[in-house]
Amino acid sequence: MCAALLLAGLLAGCATSGGNPADPLEKVNRAVFKFNDGADRFFFTPVAKGYRAVLPGFVRTGISNFFSNLEDVWISVNDVLQGKFQEGSEDLTRVIFNSTFGIGGVFDFASDVGLPKRNEDFGQTLGSWGVGSGPYVVVPFLGPSTVRDGLALFVDYKADLVYTLTDSVPVRNSLYATRAISNRAKLLDATSVLEQAALDRYSFVRDAWLQRRRNLVYDGNPPRERDESDDEPTTK
Repeated sequence: MCAALLLAGLLAGCATSGGNPADPLEKVNRAVFKFNDGADRFFFTPVAKGYRAVLPGFVRTGISNFFSNLEDVWISVNDVLQGKFQEGSEDLTRVIFNSTFGIGGVFDFASDVGLPKRNEDFGQTLGSWGVGSGPYVVVPFLGPSTVRDGLALFVDYKADLVYTLTDSVPVRNSLYATRAISNRAKLLDATSVLEQAALDRYSFVRDAWLQRRRNLVYDGNPPRERDESDDEPTTK
């Protein structure tokens, strides 16, 4: 949803405005961005504010930790699929520690013993296999993505433990809604920062998200991007 959009802007810092060759669908993407932004302003943000006002901080943290623990299972699988076996082992150990000592993941015991939270998904796995990202796209309700990452979302969805743990549609939908509200509530303070940081919010979010996504795929060490100067003949 639009919360992912806000997080990308904050984590990647200031991004440039203007055209981007990675965004050939900009006209359509801007329309979807506007729709997502409206949905966030008039629905998700008020609901998230109510959620934060009603529940004390330690309860919200416990809910966030619970869903984070479920995500770590798929994260560990993606580690292995990318050939990062040590990271996969550590992330699976996170699940074991937090599911036991952390009482079902409500407490993040693993981080306290030196097992940090990681971020891996099937889109990053495809990127590590050499699959190109393709054009930038904005997905309704979900926010920034690319063709590669958008297609990978189907695999991520099927592997999501919230999807696989129960056959009850009402329970599953309640878990999805709770997770979405929890994620949005964590980003409430980010909204005002984003509003003040960019004249063109669409360009800011797009460029910031693409930069952050590239860093995630290459584990923080992306190769230098080719620019026009690379094609210019050298003189002696």
